[in-house]
Amino acid sequence: MSIPKIVVVGGGAGGLELVTRLGNALGKKKRAVVHLVDCNPTHLWKPLLHEVATGSMDSGIDEISYRSHAFYHGFTFHLGKMHSLDRQARTISLAPMHDARGDEISPERTLAYDYLVLALGSQTNDFGTPGAAEYCAFLDSRQQADLFHKNLINTYLRLSNQASEGKPVVLNIGIVGAGATGVELAAELHNTTALLSAYGLKLAPENLKVTIIEAGPRVLPALPTRISNAVVEELGKLNIEIKTNTKVTKVTDKGFETGDGDFITADMRVWAAGVKAPDFLQGIDGLETTRNNQVEVLPSLQATKDDRIFAIGDCASCPQPNGSKVPPRAQSAHQMASHVYINLRHLLANKPLKSYIYKDHGSLVSLSRYSTVGNLMGNLTGKSMMIEGRIARFVYISLYRLHQIALHGYIKTALIMFSARINKIIRPRLKLH
Repeated sequence: MSIPKIVVVGGGAGGLELVTRLGNALGKKKRAVVHLVDCNPTHLWKPLLHEVATGSMDSGIDEISYRSHAFYHGFTFHLGKMHSLDRQARTISLAPMHDARGDEISPERTLAYDYLVLALGSQTNDFGTPGAAEYCAFLDSRQQADLFHKNLINTYLRLSNQASEGKPVVLNIGIVGAGATGVELAAELHNTTALLSAYGLKLAPENLKVTIIEAGPRVLPALPTRISNAVVEELGKLNIEIKTNTKVTKVTDKGFETGDGDFITADMRVWAAGVKAPDFLQGIDGLETTRNNQVEVLPSLQATKDDRIFAIGDCASCPQPNGSKVPPRAQSAHQMASHVYINLRHLLANKPLKSYIYKDHGSLVSLSRYSTVGNLMGNLTGKSMMIEGRIARFVYISLYRLHQIALHGYIKTALIMFSARINKIIRPRLKLH
């Protein structure tokens, strides 16, 4: 009997946790051949991308090399981007990879599987808004976050020079979308401005004007109203303007046109509204998919049309007993990864599979150093417990630590935490380049 081949496509929060557990339990013991495919060479926890964009986090320090991680955890890494699926042959095809000059790094390749796990995450959905793709920054990847940070620093330097010449300066930044990414980015931008001012740039927080534009009636629409209200109060203290019930109909290099005929000026523009799975998943080789390109799955997290294919995280449309769908959150990806790990072990042992039930442990929103608010234990008590301040900030950071523990174990994570404390002493509080 041949050793089964398990291929996981996507090294995000869920995909990397899953392939790490599979590699440790099966790959190292030669009970399965485990592969990970990702179009990037490194991993960074996606909920932290807004901190990379503002310079609060240095991606070069916190990222994980897939190839190195694979070496230590019993799986094989393939740098590439999946672009097609052949369910009959049980293969996926990876597009050729090219460097910045256009030279081919690796040709188109085919990778065989016995079991395939799609963990491709999601990307921002601009809903086809004219000018959005051309004039807005997106924060779907580390590369995009790094590019935004570079442009942000250069803009601050240019305005600082103008301020030194006595010219009045105002930096207008518009953010479309009042979800977690939008509100967290807005707060981090104020923190960045304050730190850059302390480091000698002639630009104070009062020179920064941030506007959050939301098509719906309130910020953080996926969270309880009391959390939304608390966030609005904190953002108000930072003089961040919030425009709800405002739909952006067009983006230009000067700002945003809205459905009610107004124009919102913005020197820098960020689109953080809406999510969808990668476009190539739409109906891929006969799989059932939603209009947002998510793969329709059974409660076992197997694709409805193919029991050898699983989907987890933001690219999966998973039904729940009450008729709802699992929300696209990091905790969902973490839970799904653990569940597919168990079900794959059961498949290999000819045991029945289990149905996945989403457990809502609450949600937290970090407003940089100013505040953290959220709710906890909604699924345990029947009611949510709202927390804020230092306790909420501690819990927020703990979520990232749990992700690190899932990847590295307790000892290495403790060493990473110790190293982070040292870096706070010897390195600037903000990435300045």
